Amino acid sequence: MSSLAHKLVLEHFQWIEGHADVWKIFRDPTALAAVVNGLVEPFKKNGITSVCGVESRGFLLGAAAAIELGVGFVPVRKQDGLFPGEKITRQTAPDYRGLHHELRLQRASLTPADRVLMVDDWVETGSQAGAVKSMVEECGSQWIGCSVIVDQASEDCRQALTVRSLVTAAELPGCSP
Repeated sequence: MSSLAHKLVLEHFQWIEGHADVWKIFRDPTALAAVVNGLVEPFKKNGITSVCGVESRGFLLGAAAAIELGVGFVPVRKQDGLFPGEKITRQTAPDYRGLHHELRLQRASLTPADRVLMVDDWVETGSQAGAVKSMVEECGSQWIGCSVIVDQASEDCRQALTVRSLVTAAELPGCSP
């Protein structure tokens, strides 16, 4: 784990009206670069060929991680947005708010030769990451893991999804809103 990324996440994290906010990281180029580097570092030697990210923060972090690794980015969209071509879809298990989401991935985006890393800001229940892993595997690709800024997942979830994080939720300032 990158100690600089860890330090900068803790400095830039805040609670706003009871909600976790990591957006300040994106406004600071030093913090953003350190966070992106910290997200990919544990996976640099795993032969990653593609990075997936779920809209919206996963799009930003995932695309930056893909550039850092020198590989392509594969977007995973939530329902309703324009997304042409044949798609694989999954309904997620309930998230931390009890909501289900339909996630979509363009089938042609991945091949059996791909080794895929998912990048996002937070994992709690693993519902979205689990759905993405299932879609990646349906494409015949190999799931390598999930890298997040904040890990609040159970140990079982962490192991099933190969989660690596920059910080745990318990380390956040004022860890409960």
